Amino acid sequence: MAIKDWPADERPREKLLHHGPQILSDAELLAIFLRTGVAGISAVELARTLLSNFGSLRTLLEANQKQFCSQHGLGPAKFVQLQAVLEMSRRHLESTLTRGNALTDAASTKQYLQQRLRQYHHEVFACLFLDNKHRMIAFEELFRGTIDSANVYPREVVKHALAHNAAAVIFAHNHPSGIAEPSQADYAITERLKSALSTVDIRVLDHIVVGDGEVVSFAELGKI
Repeated sequence: MAIKDWPADERPREKLLHHGPQILSDAELLAIFLRTGVAGISAVELARTLLSNFGSLRTLLEANQKQFCSQHGLGPAKFVQLQAVLEMSRRHLESTLTRGNALTDAASTKQYLQQRLRQYHHEVFACLFLDNKHRMIAFEELFRGTIDSANVYPREVVKHALAHNAAAVIFAHNHPSGIAEPSQADYAITERLKSALSTVDIRVLDHIVVGDGEVVSFAELGKI
């Protein structure tokens, strides 16, 4: 049965309009993005098949073009549309932080950093540079490493912070293993960075570790 023949309260678009996107399943949200199914298969059924094939919505969203377009019902046009949607989402989060919510809205900060870092299969150390009102000046990926480590150089961090005329910083790095629990090395480099930045009166507000499905904040752990 075509979706247009379903009861109104079961159609994804109508459900979203009446109740908001948060009540829709992953398959229903994906079906709205797909817009149409393929011969004999509705958009919702196609979405369920795709989620089953990829294993999760996240894996589908992070698929490269070859992986994405290898699926029945998907092609370059859909891949381009998806990349545009994902980039708009990233820019929306970044603009929210740029308007000054980096500290007053910790959830958005963590969500933004998770979106920027969790897809990497190698470790990346990044920094949010903030002004004296704790508004974001810039986000930079400063160091890249291997699957389980990245060399971080305090002198380089200080140089970038001064170049941005930052008054404060928030560090972030990902754990490709998916486990966000900070290591002793993470705590040690944070102390070294705090010490280096304190010599030029720049505060370290937090260090956020991004895992597969969780984000850990040093500030929330009382480690900053």
